[in-house]
Amino acid sequence: MTDPDAHLLIVDDDERIRVLLQKFLIRNGFLVSAARDAAHARRILSGLDFDMIVLDVMMPGEDGVSLTRAIRETSTTPILLLTARAEAEDRIAGLEAGADDYLAKPFEPKELLLRINAILRRMPEAQVDSAQPKLLSLGDVRYDIERGELWRGEDLVRLTATESHLMRIFSARPGEALSRSKLVEQLGRDKGQAQERAVDVQITRLRRKLETDPKQPRYLQTVRGAGYMLAPD
Repeated sequence: MTDPDAHLLIVDDDERIRVLLQKFLIRNGFLVSAARDAAHARRILSGLDFDMIVLDVMMPGEDGVSLTRAIRETSTTPILLLTARAEAEDRIAGLEAGADDYLAKPFEPKELLLRINAILRRMPEAQVDSAQPKLLSLGDVRYDIERGELWRGEDLVRLTATESHLMRIFSARPGEALSRSKLVEQLGRDKGQAQERAVDVQITRLRRKLETDPKQPRYLQTVRGAGYMLAPD
């Protein structure tokens, strides 16, 4: 179901694709702005906030992966990459840069719509502060389950939409190993090894925010043969 208030930014150097996507998404209830390249997108982003960015990878000048990395320095706005590159390494590079998902070209517009709505549903909803927050302690980090917020001391740790969704999944079942296939299912993604590898990338990114030493994780553990487990104090 489409969020009628969601404002999307489409970034693609191909004017035909850019216009077609803009018209299609507007017909499906979104507010849509468009940028012709990374430099144009940077100017728009300097003055406006968006609910999501749909970003082409292959563009002249600065490419989509580089722009994603730059956006992630200051923003957790969900990013969906559009890529003509089918190689796993290229998809992983986009995820490591901070993208929430990717869609390979060519694609059906309906599939793009489904991906956009799936990512927007992962965003944490605001909670009414009507009770004492439930917290998970993870060493120097604490996770507020009700608010979907991760804190290190007095500093709020920025989480992407996918990272937020993973924390909600793990915090609902602390101490229980969840398989990669189960995580893919709960993230609302298509089944398959490619998506399971994408989950591995997201776990690696999340560990950088949770762990003192991400290479020797204490709190987001790998359970051999079973998957991943959140082990709070």
